[in-house]
Amino acid sequence: MMLQIKNLNVHYGGIHALRGVDIEVERGEIVTIIGSNGAGKSTLINAISGVVKASGGTILHDGKELAKKPNLIVKEGIVQVPEGRLIFANLTVADNLAMGAYLRKDHDGIAKDLEKVYTLFPRLLERKSQLAGTLSGGEQQMLAMGRGLMSDPELLLLDEPSLGLAPLLVNTIFEIIETIYKMGKTILLVEQNAYKALAVANRAYVLEQGRVVMEGPAAQLAGDPTIQEAYLGKRTT
Repeated sequence: MMLQIKNLNVHYGGIHALRGVDIEVERGEIVTIIGSNGAGKSTLINAISGVVKASGGTILHDGKELAKKPNLIVKEGIVQVPEGRLIFANLTVADNLAMGAYLRKDHDGIAKDLEKVYTLFPRLLERKSQLAGTLSGGEQQMLAMGRGLMSDPELLLLDEPSLGLAPLLVNTIFEIIETIYKMGKTILLVEQNAYKALAVANRAYVLEQGRVVMEGPAAQLAGDPTIQEAYLGKRTT
């Protein structure tokens, strides 16, 4: 088991954002978290990556308690691609990718991973000298994912990768997610597009008001009438 989350609680002042969440991610799988806006999906990702402080519970990585600080969590091989991309707009594409590898010292490995990123995202190679802030939304999402991969993570946390993208680009992003998975990366995917998320994932959890209300194989949840009506836009009557 790569990641175990036990009885995780997060508070924002008087708001109880996560309420006793239990989640597991096995090595070599895609696990997706689906739910409506405000369900606590991004809070969960931010708590794992150390951006948000948990008020209770434990997060275990390979059976040991996960570090608390974001930079130490990255050193452990857990890397977040944040919602909204958060690329460095005034730096070039190449410089943004270099920032992803800032904790690494293996220069040969960095060079190999950069080649992999440019192969995965040929558009970034075409625009490597361009300021990141001038890229389209889809290109910025590709850059954010490429920057995450430059950290050489064993677990990639993807927070709403399709948010705000045109349908054609959404398809492209999910094809890339599948390719990253086939490269051997374990992925925890938070995504509002439940249809796409369940199509690529091995297992899934449903969050509602900060609680896990359903879990199971992704294909099984995709066929559940409750999930279909609530998240897939399908009538069950």
